[in-house]
Amino acid sequence: MGEENLAASERELSDAVDEVLNEATVEVDEVATLTSDLQRLQAEYANYRKRVDRDRVSTTEFAFAAVLLEFLPILDDLDRAAEHGELTGGFKAVADRIGATVEKLGLTKFDQAPVTFNPEIHEALMHETSKDVTEPTATKILQPGYKFKERVIRPARVVVTDPGESA
Repeated sequence: MGEENLAASERELSDAVDEVLNEATVEVDEVATLTSDLQRLQAEYANYRKRVDRDRVSTTEFAFAAVLLEFLPILDDLDRAAEHGELTGGFKAVADRIGATVEKLGLTKFDQAPVTFNPEIHEALMHETSKDVTEPTATKILQPGYKFKERVIRPARVVVTDPGESA
């Protein structure tokens, strides 16, 4: 009878150990699932923060570009006044200050000619042909273009000269 009791006790102990291991396995699986969910939520939150930060920067840049776009006619008037020698004395100092301020804010003017015609930054208003060029070239700037950071807010209005026989 002692051996039967010992065998029964071993079976009960083995069953109890199996039950505890099964419960532990269930708990470990639940912890792993919860950990996975937490990691996914943390990644989603990090992506959300990055997107919000990127959108905030984009919105700020868009607002700056909109304000600077309103200044372009003023800058054009100042350029025309300078071309006609009308910028003198205190008015020249004001014009220089305005130019320095918009440049400091990130506005850059592009009005180089002759350069290869680029439809992303040039708007062709007139067309000529010449044997002096080998590719479509912006040969004259009719109105300068402006960029805010890397975004073109106004293309340069140009005369485009294509290769060919002179007219």
